[in-house]
Amino acid sequence: MMTVLAFIVTIGLLVTIHEYGHYQVARWCGIRVLRFSIGFGKPLWKTTLGKDRTEFILAAIPLGGYVKMLDERELQQEQADPQLRGRVPQYSEQELANAFNRKSVYQRMAVVLAGPAANLLLAVILYWGLFLLGVTGIRPIVGEVQADSLASQASLKKGDVIQKVDGQPVKTWQDARWVLLNASLEKSAVEIETLDAGNALHLTTLSFDGVNNNAEEDILHKLGMDMTKPDVPAVIGELLPSSVAVAAGFQVGDQIVALDHIAVKNWESVVSYVKESPNKQIQFEVLRHQQSIRINATPEAITENGSTVGRLGASVKVDKQALENLLVEVNYSVLESLQKAVEKTWDTSVFSLKMLANMVTGKVSWKGISGPVSIASFAGESASLGIKVFLGFLALVSISIGVLNLLPIPVLDGGHLMYYIVEIFKGSPVSEQVMMMGQKIGLGVLGLLMMVAIFNDINRFMIG
Repeated sequence: MMTVLAFIVTIGLLVTIHEYGHYQVARWCGIRVLRFSIGFGKPLWKTTLGKDRTEFILAAIPLGGYVKMLDERELQQEQADPQLRGRVPQYSEQELANAFNRKSVYQRMAVVLAGPAANLLLAVILYWGLFLLGVTGIRPIVGEVQADSLASQASLKKGDVIQKVDGQPVKTWQDARWVLLNASLEKSAVEIETLDAGNALHLTTLSFDGVNNNAEEDILHKLGMDMTKPDVPAVIGELLPSSVAVAAGFQVGDQIVALDHIAVKNWESVVSYVKESPNKQIQFEVLRHQQSIRINATPEAITENGSTVGRLGASVKVDKQALENLLVEVNYSVLESLQKAVEKTWDTSVFSLKMLANMVTGKVSWKGISGPVSIASFAGESASLGIKVFLGFLALVSISIGVLNLLPIPVLDGGHLMYYIVEIFKGSPVSEQVMMMGQKIGLGVLGLLMMVAIFNDINRFMIG
């Protein structure tokens, strides 16, 4: 229920903002708006408002929307349709003066740009609010470093505190990961500045040689390092209802001391062992009230980041002090927050375009394209993690919608913008034949993208 509700809120809000951008700028340009629809298909609710008698509709399929403006070309097509003959409204010459096609090319460009711009503006506002509230992150302290990995070759060691990546100061792992991900798309290596346990400063070069840009895989994992984690004892703090752990007989407060007769160091070693054992029975040696007992349990198989892993359904008893030592709160002023919000929106937009370009050239896997099932899943997960995480997710998806609609693909806003730019240089509108051909090509490209997205969804959630 949380996933469905979060998905409806996400798509409904972002589509409404996008279409409202088109609607409002059209009104400012004196264009008559006939219909404002959120969703497609059969109307569930509708009303008529304003001096233009605009019809506002909430439709049954909440996967998009549209703004229909008065346009003589559409009127001619409708009048030529035998099924619509006699039902097409008649407009006076005075009313046709407010038709979309009679406005200047620059006004039409403004209307087309307004939708994506509204999505990008929403992202700025959301990020602005998040930065004002303060950003809680994990200190960029290096955890485990895999032998013979790129991080190991760069002489990075457990406990090193990252100060700068590629010349940019970083205060959290979120910052460091973002800079590394961006740099991996266009550079072969970056410079890393770290402080060791003795506060000695080190400069080293981290190579991206052989890094496969699969959007589903964490950049830190590709480089062979991890974030530092508190050395938490393997004591169960919470059990998920109806989980494998509950069915097996675990209790809150149980301390896991061995797995299949292998001694347990900490909670992280339990998590790793369970993840590597989907649908495989494990013998747990547990200390409960100073008594040792044995429990057999088979972790259920779930899909996580495109891989099948095991899950027990138990979480650790949190050592608040150890956790607080790893967290850092970064606060910004009103103006700093606005500047950071604009930079974040711009950087994310540019990164999205780079990823798309690299997908086309084959440098990045197409597995990074997500369909409606993935978006719904991410929406539900982010909503369950709190309002800040959900707002950050909304901002990210809003940017994606804005950038996608600006691509020069016919039927998208960017395709119409491309026609208008040609019109400026040509001195006259693009011919109907060219637009019809472009529409077929655009629908084909979008159809291909949708097929890839659905295929990726099936791989993630059904095949694993």
